[in-house]
Amino acid sequence: MTEENIIELREVSKTFGNYLAVDNLSLNVRRGEIVVLLGQTGAGKSTVLNLIMGTTCPNKGQIKVAGFDPYASFKALKGRLSVSFQTDRLLPWRTALENVELGLLILGRPKNEARRSAREWLGRVRLDGADNKYVHELSGGMRQRVSLARALAIDPEIIFLDESFSQLDHVTSKTLRGDFLQIARELRKTCLLITHRIDDALEMADRALVLSPPARVALEVRIDDQARSSSRAMADLHAQIASAMGAERSTDH
Repeated sequence: MTEENIIELREVSKTFGNYLAVDNLSLNVRRGEIVVLLGQTGAGKSTVLNLIMGTTCPNKGQIKVAGFDPYASFKALKGRLSVSFQTDRLLPWRTALENVELGLLILGRPKNEARRSAREWLGRVRLDGADNKYVHELSGGMRQRVSLARALAIDPEIIFLDESFSQLDHVTSKTLRGDFLQIARELRKTCLLITHRIDDALEMADRALVLSPPARVALEVRIDDQARSSSRAMADLHAQIASAMGAERSTDH
């Protein structure tokens, strides 16, 4: 693993019985980089994420995350990784503030410190005044903001977003993507995003990797500020990604 790469997969394969989910996959994510893995259902995105998070192990190949084998050294990465999922996974009996501070408390931070940090992060994700609201009192977008605040509050080296914006309406999703991206850039966080939506990649990624089943890289594109300043360049990138994903199924939702 090079010093620059904080995530590295080398010739990784994963099977479930006779089903080949990941096929000889190699990829890397550099420190401070935002990488998006795109693909339709069945492309193996979630399996790749689980391999990188260490919740399952490969049948073949090598994975290194921050210098560790994430499966064999799962405890060594505690507090260095965080994840926000498609569903917010908030605890309904806890307030927004109590949900955000939970990860800090699990890591053994003092209660006062955890509460202070949680309150600060609710403010950073534009939820001032929502501290004492319970999950049923929050909109879908607000709940996802709480989930992102919880993921960010522990100050992880790497943040995983697993379809975190896909259940929100277009306007809410776009606003939340922009807010998260601003924070991630400011703090120079390494981010790996899993999505089936091309817009997520075009707006957020430094690089987008399209996976085709069984998970292998069908296309890799770089997306820089120069490309984002050109509507034609962005349209070309959208078309390339859509083609690699399967044009008839690639419409963003």
